[in-house]
Amino acid sequence: MPNTRVRVTVRAMSQRKFLVIADDSPEFQAALRFACRRARSTAGHVALLRVIEPAVFEHWSGVREEIERQAREEAEAVLHKMAEFVIAETGMPPEFIIVNAESTRAALRKVISEDPDIKILVLAASVGGRGPGPLVSSIAKDGVKWGARKLPVTVVPGDLTDDEIADLA
Repeated sequence: MPNTRVRVTVRAMSQRKFLVIADDSPEFQAALRFACRRARSTAGHVALLRVIEPAVFEHWSGVREEIERQAREEAEAVLHKMAEFVIAETGMPPEFIIVNAESTRAALRKVISEDPDIKILVLAASVGGRGPGPLVSSIAKDGVKWGARKLPVTVVPGDLTDDEIADLA
């Protein structure tokens, strides 16, 4: 019997990450639902960024450290709760990213510059006539400055329904 060579092609799992800022805004849920749908339809992943602003206690470092520890525990608990939804929507657990930073924009610059697998930032615009929201306004005004890296930003209306998201994503 002649030798038969079998060529096996292994397709690497997509490293495309959809980054969502896991904040307490009402529109966050729309951004998360949209990112989950896009991740599922493109074999991508969802990454959740939770920003912890530093505690300012110059005189009592022990108090500052305790506040920062509690803030981190709270961030982890919030992300774990959100993970249940992401797993249900995508079939895969999200990546948790917790960053101590002076602002969300500073945290975004750091995270995006350090992770080339993040391919799209998903934001949701504010609802109720309050304008698009501070981060969306900042990006619209100042542009996207992630260092040398270019990254698309998807801004979805914050009041999209599940059906509308399913139709768009």
